[in-house]
Amino acid sequence: MERYSDAHLQSLTQALANAMTSGQNMLVTAESCTGGWLAKCCTDRAGSSAWFLYGIVSYSNHAKQRFLNVSPRTLSTFGAVSEQTAAEMAAGALAEPEATISVAITGIAGPTGGSPEKPVGMVCFAWADRTGTVTTATHHFAGNRDEVRRAAVATAIEGLLKTGNMTTGH
Repeated sequence: MERYSDAHLQSLTQALANAMTSGQNMLVTAESCTGGWLAKCCTDRAGSSAWFLYGIVSYSNHAKQRFLNVSPRTLSTFGAVSEQTAAEMAAGALAEPEATISVAITGIAGPTGGSPEKPVGMVCFAWADRTGTVTTATHHFAGNRDEVRRAAVATAIEGLLKTGNMTTGH
């Protein structure tokens, strides 16, 4: 999966750093299946403290509720892997007053844990900003656990770059 190589993730992250700093934005990440990989990509860049506040790894439902204010009802109705949960994770990540944009990732990286309704490789995303705009998407990635997670990180960054809100500032 050449597209999701370390070099590709580094290139995407550099583009994100450029966009975030030019718009005076501060990013918060809320990750589940990627386990903080997106936050790692961000903090691999020198100077990322100018645009990256923090990342929350909310792997359990309890953590999603406690740290990101995801509703127990949302989790019981739609499940942890759903656009609804991702949207609440992204909104919860914006609780920090300095944060201007957030991204949430929740999915099933495998190799186990999938079902016919939610197969391995299904990842839900949400991007949110201070204007109240929340965009969600679901992708189905092929490959092993590492490949699914890499694809999810790349997709999250690509979504941030497409939000069009990079120049809104604080």
